[in-house]
Amino acid sequence: MKMPQLRSSKALPLQIVLVVPFVLQIFGTVSLVGYLSLKNGQRAVNNLAEQVIDRTSNVVDEHLQSYLSIPQTLNQINADAIKRGILDVREQEAVGEYFWDQMQAYDLSYIGIGLTTGEGIGTARYDGRTITIDDWVARQSNNTINYATDRRGRRTRVNYRWTWNSFSEAWYTEPIAAGKPIWKIYAANLPNGPYIAASASRPIYDSQNRLLGMIASDIHLLKLNDFLNRLEVSQSGQVFLMERDGTLIASSGTERPFTLVNRKIHRLRAIDSSNPIIQTVVQHLQTSSGLQSITQHTDFRLEIQGQQHFVSVVPWRDEYGLDWLLVISVPENTFMAQIDANTHITIALCLGALVLALIMSVLTSRWIVQPILHLSHASESVAAGNLEQTVEKSRIRELDTLSNSFNHMANQLYQSFAALEQSKAELEDRVEDRTAELKNTLIKLQHTQIQMIQSEKMSGLGQLVAGVAHEINNPVNFIHGNLDPVQEYTEDLLKLVQLYQQYYPNSATEIQRTVEEIDLKFLQQDLPKILNSMKLGTGRIRQIVLSLRNFSRMDESEFKAVDIHEGIDSTLLILQHRFKAKSEYSKIELIKNYGSLPLVECYAGQLNQVFMNVLVNALDALEESIQRTHEEVKSQPSQITIRTSVLSEEWVEVAIADNGSGMPEAVRQRIFDPFFTTKPFGKGTGMGMSISYQIVTEKHGGKLECYSIPGQGTEFVIQIPLQQKVLI
Repeated sequence: MKMPQLRSSKALPLQIVLVVPFVLQIFGTVSLVGYLSLKNGQRAVNNLAEQVIDRTSNVVDEHLQSYLSIPQTLNQINADAIKRGILDVREQEAVGEYFWDQMQAYDLSYIGIGLTTGEGIGTARYDGRTITIDDWVARQSNNTINYATDRRGRRTRVNYRWTWNSFSEAWYTEPIAAGKPIWKIYAANLPNGPYIAASASRPIYDSQNRLLGMIASDIHLLKLNDFLNRLEVSQSGQVFLMERDGTLIASSGTERPFTLVNRKIHRLRAIDSSNPIIQTVVQHLQTSSGLQSITQHTDFRLEIQGQQHFVSVVPWRDEYGLDWLLVISVPENTFMAQIDANTHITIALCLGALVLALIMSVLTSRWIVQPILHLSHASESVAAGNLEQTVEKSRIRELDTLSNSFNHMANQLYQSFAALEQSKAELEDRVEDRTAELKNTLIKLQHTQIQMIQSEKMSGLGQLVAGVAHEINNPVNFIHGNLDPVQEYTEDLLKLVQLYQQYYPNSATEIQRTVEEIDLKFLQQDLPKILNSMKLGTGRIRQIVLSLRNFSRMDESEFKAVDIHEGIDSTLLILQHRFKAKSEYSKIELIKNYGSLPLVECYAGQLNQVFMNVLVNALDALEESIQRTHEEVKSQPSQITIRTSVLSEEWVEVAIADNGSGMPEAVRQRIFDPFFTTKPFGKGTGMGMSISYQIVTEKHGGKLECYSIPGQGTEFVIQIPLQQKVLI
């Protein structure tokens, strides 16, 4: 069929229709983006500068609030301790070690006291690292000694001596005159170099409110310098602190807040600083409104050395008299450089997009729509995972080649994915098998490690306990065995003395004098009591030695029939000190509900170790629940209950329970896992209960179970057979 001939009309070429509107659109977009970038740049600079300055101001404020509160708080604690008699200022060596411990805990430069007697003691970190002790007396010449210290705060050697008159120093006189906590910027040229610090001080009194002197805690101003140096404001920004009179306290630069002139320390005024930013900002503040009139946060812009700077001034005060000004200066070009660079990049990208769009529009004008659409749909199907796709051939050679290539690629992808799926399945099977092998190997390794550690631990403990018991047993038996003859001989001698007094009442003067000097009557009454006390003491030692030997069971390499109660009592005797009352918690009551148990075949030493682990956990749980009030402890005292019973003809049961805080279900389920512990680092290894579980279940064929209710306590139940059927 012959197609009708269409009349040709004048029309724009498709390339022009596609290219011209697209180019105009991109050109308009580039122009608009450039204009908006320039308009919003300054606004972004202002917002970013405010954010940086506010963030820096908040960081400095939080640091000053937390860091400068430490000296005053520490002074309050020490003053209260002195007033209550807990800290005796007359024992200067003990006070020095006490302050040494506090210097270990707090990042301070000095802690010390000056007394009204002219004496004093202090600990210092003059070089910022090493803690030394200063000790001075009332005399005026070389009255102060600086000591080096060891790791426990004890004095080891004299570093140097110098003369110090505390009565003439503002460090001492100003807090005494104020009669309350104050701050003072204090400077001194000490033998080891210049020392300038913010000193928090206050007077101290005894329990009768009599003045003893004063106490002070210092922070070296260079520590504030170091903190400001670490602030990342900008490469050319500045942060500094100054007093209301313009004296510099600290800055983020390398300049120190003081100078040395003829070995005398002179504090640096901010307006005299070598830093042009600090000098210009302070000069502007003094000429515009005055430093004393700044009472609230003030922001302004200032030109410094031809550059615009954002400047923020924030008053900073505390309740003890500090009244400082925090000044933050950030140059405008810090932000404009990045914004200008971003603007240039944006314009370059837009121009690049314009050129690329022009090229793409020329290329796309030559397409042939239908074959490409078929190819696109087939590609989307392949991307979606449907690899069984084919594209019909085209009459155009290039598109026909592309179609053939696509069909070949789709077929290759289909075969490759099929092979990949098969390899994936085989790999997953191998990984699962290998994972199972590694898991079993890890479990065996953990069990082996636990067994080795337990063996070494029990061997060392048994040898130590048995050796100590053996060495103590011989002399104690010797003393205890000779006490009865000594007591008998003593009674005979006392009877003989009484007979002499009865038949010879009028003895010689020298004998009578000796009788009075030695107080014979009291001796006759007290000597038998002393012998009885010695006998009770040696008997107690023999009982402890017997308990140690029973606990260690070093003479029993095979399991044998033993008295379970005897092992429990031996363990309790070793842990007896843990049941006694201490300053931080009350006495722990022990309740024993023993049943009538026959002899049980077991490894006695290992079973005693199980009792030890369970009892120690119970004691730790009770000691950790000391936060209870006095009324709660009185109504429900801390208790450990031990219950033994016969379950059947073949089994016995030992239950150990405490009324502590208990444990959550998640912790209870993991209590027997190796290396699992809830105790702080260094206090527990997480192996005790795992080893106990292994001893009970594997060594004795028994059961070890844990029951716990949060807030009510925990109970461990041990069940073992009376006789072992298989020798392990």
